[in-house]
Amino acid sequence: MKTESIVFAVAGMIFGVILGWVIGAQQEGNRAVPAAVAAPAEGQPAARQAPPLDEGRVQSLMTIIKSDTKNAGAVVELANTYFDAERYPDAIKWYEEGLGLDPKNPDVSTDLGISYYYTGQTDRALKQFEHSLTIDPRHTKTMLNQEIVLAFGKQDLAGAEAAWKQVIALAPDSPEAQAARKGLEGITAAGHQGPGATPATGTTPGG
Repeated sequence: MKTESIVFAVAGMIFGVILGWVIGAQQEGNRAVPAAVAAPAEGQPAARQAPPLDEGRVQSLMTIIKSDTKNAGAVVELANTYFDAERYPDAIKWYEEGLGLDPKNPDVSTDLGISYYYTGQTDRALKQFEHSLTIDPRHTKTMLNQEIVLAFGKQDLAGAEAAWKQVIALAPDSPEAQAARKGLEGITAAGHQGPGATPATGTTPGG
């Protein structure tokens, strides 16, 4: 997933009927990014296949990296390529290396956190998002994804609601704020009444 001008958006956040959550990314135009979805129930259509890996792009980037091991841009682009093919363990390897080369990049840190979540490492994902916010406390893309994981990975609707409101307050006209509003609409539709409320039954969160 590209780390420049990334825009994450979540939709379909109505508990009880949701099968997963969707993240969208924008890099020189919109590109779809994989959705974390629950395994299909009996009688339901099978999950879609992952997008194919761009082997040519991988080989080209590996050639660059072998000749310039400190090339953070190529390393992160390789991680993006694996992420786009839903090869998350490989993406994690290269995002970790990229973050080592460029430790102050909150986008790379957040991409790494998302990859952790997609591999079932919810707590590790949340810890990585916290790290992203130490780099940039106002990084709304991180906040948005952090609270998506809280809502679906931890069923912490109160925490997600508070943080989405913070995203809206920080950048009310941003795509992140638009996604946060969708999240709040989903919580409202689920009947959440504020702190102390519990998620509706039937939720199938990712992670």
